[in-house]
Amino acid sequence: MKLAQKYNRVNLITSLIILVLSGAIYYLAIHYILTNKLDNDLKIEEEEIIASVLKYKKLPLPSDFKDQKVTYEELKNKEPAERSFSNTSYYNPEEKEIEPGRSLLTNVRIGKQDYKVTITKSSLEAEDLVRLIFLITLGVIAILLISLTIVNRFILSSLWRPFYETLKQLKAFNLADKNEFSVQYTQIDEFQELNQSVISMSDRVRQDYKELKSFTDNASHEMMTPLAVINAKLDTLIQTEALSDQQGELIEDVYLAVNKLSRLNQSLLLLAKIENNLIKDEEDIALDILIAQKIRQFKELFTAGDIRIEQHLDNQHLLMSKYLADILLNNLINNAIRHNVQGGGIKISLLDGRLSIANTGSGKALDGSRAFERFYKDSSSEGTGLGLAITSQICNLYRYKLTYNYETGWHIFTIQF
Repeated sequence: MKLAQKYNRVNLITSLIILVLSGAIYYLAIHYILTNKLDNDLKIEEEEIIASVLKYKKLPLPSDFKDQKVTYEELKNKEPAERSFSNTSYYNPEEKEIEPGRSLLTNVRIGKQDYKVTITKSSLEAEDLVRLIFLITLGVIAILLISLTIVNRFILSSLWRPFYETLKQLKAFNLADKNEFSVQYTQIDEFQELNQSVISMSDRVRQDYKELKSFTDNASHEMMTPLAVINAKLDTLIQTEALSDQQGELIEDVYLAVNKLSRLNQSLLLLAKIENNLIKDEEDIALDILIAQKIRQFKELFTAGDIRIEQHLDNQHLLMSKYLADILLNNLINNAIRHNVQGGGIKISLLDGRLSIANTGSGKALDGSRAFERFYKDSSSEGTGLGLAITSQICNLYRYKLTYNYETGWHIFTIQF
């Protein structure tokens, strides 16, 4: 769940609870105040009856008005009833309907006789007023919730826009790209601080990457000359006739190691050139024709490993460096041959803008998350571990999608153009 959604949900739920509780408390308070007012009116009527009895020594006449009713009842051999207020019903003779009311039950004595006095007032107006106040409160709550929803949805979304813009650029950040961060102006101090931190971090990372890449380029370039000298000296030494078999084996081991180091150096130089986008000789390439040529070139290796070939090639044209396309196909096909088994198979498919090269091999799948990392290789492999890394870098350069899958004994490398 996004932060804004989480904040909106918590904010709305909290506001709803507070508003409902405050509305209920407000309703109860108003109801209490109006009930208390009715009780005071009943007390005033009681005082008037008592005053009339004290003055005239008799009960006032019973009354039955629109909003008030007074009745008397003689108490015979009974103790006076306890004075009390209660909610009751009241018959309105004018409206001819039952209405809610409030009653006061009290006692009055005339001589030695006690009378029960019941004073009832209609509370319909009070109930209507409380209901009206309650509806107004609900309306205010609804308006507040709608206002909060609108504010959270539009205004807060606008406030968070710089954050999401920065996040979008972070997701698209690539050290090989030359594009700089373009932060969106905002008046929010926290977002300004975030943007400055991101810019500072990206500058440091780019600088460190640039220095590391420069070191790799320089080191690889400087290694070429001594490697060439060593190879030349070894060639001369191998041609010397006065060498024993043991010396010849030692020189051969050194020669193989130097050749591997030379291939590694060339691969690192190629990676550096691809990352710096220094190979720009792009042209229209008929990929299906180039693949067919590669299959013919590797025919002897297929025969030596007793590897059967299945191919399905549709027409596919790409705008890219032919040099890099040649390296890409060489790496994938050579990888399929090197890691195959005797009597295995290779399937090459170029259909619907997708190149798929699958080969049989060991029953163990590669680590999909590391398959295209530099120097990642099987322990039994004699390669440099840079072939797939170079292939991946070429695909990244041209925005192709390179993936690896393992299905029932087949290692499948797919490029989506």
